[in-house]
Amino acid sequence: MKLKNLVFAIPLVVLASCSEDEDYVDVSGDVVNSLVLEQMFGNNIDLDNLANYANQNIPDYITRDNTGDNTITDAKATLGRVLFYDKNLSVDNTIACASCHQQAFAFGDKDNVSEGVNGVTGRHSMRLINSRFARETRFFWDERANSLEEQTTQPIQDHAEMGFSGQDGAPDLSNLLNKLSELDYYQELFQFVYGDSSITEDRLQETMAQFIRSIQSFDAKYDTGRAMVQNDNLPFPNFTEQENEGKELFFRPAIQNGAGCISCHTAPEFDIDPESLNNGVTGVFGNAIASDFLVTRAPTLRDIFNYEGEINGPLMHDASMATVTDALEHYNNIDATGNTNLDNRLRGGVGANGQNLNLNEEQILALEAFIKTLSGTNVYIDPKWSDPFAI
Repeated sequence: MKLKNLVFAIPLVVLASCSEDEDYVDVSGDVVNSLVLEQMFGNNIDLDNLANYANQNIPDYITRDNTGDNTITDAKATLGRVLFYDKNLSVDNTIACASCHQQAFAFGDKDNVSEGVNGVTGRHSMRLINSRFARETRFFWDERANSLEEQTTQPIQDHAEMGFSGQDGAPDLSNLLNKLSELDYYQELFQFVYGDSSITEDRLQETMAQFIRSIQSFDAKYDTGRAMVQNDNLPFPNFTEQENEGKELFFRPAIQNGAGCISCHTAPEFDIDPESLNNGVTGVFGNAIASDFLVTRAPTLRDIFNYEGEINGPLMHDASMATVTDALEHYNNIDATGNTNLDNRLRGGVGANGQNLNLNEEQILALEAFIKTLSGTNVYIDPKWSDPFAI
């Protein structure tokens, strides 16, 4: 790690060190220990050789981008990565964002609901794949956060999840900011990124959102096939007959004896239509008699499976479906009774009593085979998205 010649990204003159130790540099009168990052992160963080977050390869057919004015930079995404994995962001130093959004599971959770400092999450933790390219820019299953930036600090302030809620005598976000400011590696990182060591909620949101938006997956079998044809409606040369059949069913409207999945999960991102209402799943985890009609968002359909074909965790907000087959069976026959927030596309024909696709077992297996082609490999193993504290 090359830290002795570190130049901080601030518009100030870097003075010669007034310390006899050459591992200290004096930045505008402030002594900064250049060994701090190496001691904390080993070779995982190298400010002289930052990982590429800002200029990753994106396929030409991916045209949506919800970055807005929070343009990804390597420096800010690096800081966001540290914050994402740091358990100091919870009141008892046991939970990080990455505890519920694990790289091994496409930045989701294998468990039904995730453990927090004072209980469990209210819903299953959503996978954080390709959030930068989603049409829906609101976050959480119920879309209560208006942006990814706003979303990033809400779990921190949730009493059950990370605990800086200010409720029942618990510390609040200001206490967290003070706590982080006392950690020497954040003094150095914020100085490097912003030119001063001030830690604010805006800066937490900005950097964590950049790291999360950098998490992308475009090396799936689907992407290989899509690059070989002019559009999705053509058979993919690299697909099996079953996978091409599943793709055709996925794209064909229900009124033409298809599954019509594409009406809510548009290719090539396969994210959720922002105008979608409830999908007919209204359960509440751990409460068999309660109902939740507020869920209108979903993660992308990419990387439901990992690169070995294993599912990355239960499906739906209430973790009620253990397999993709379960999910497809749900959409095959939806009961609209009592659901005033059900999406109109799922209400079916005459009577609007619910969708009935009449898919047979072979067709459901073909759809599952196609969905498996949406899973990549790199997102699970790329070190730039891994735990920087793991040394």
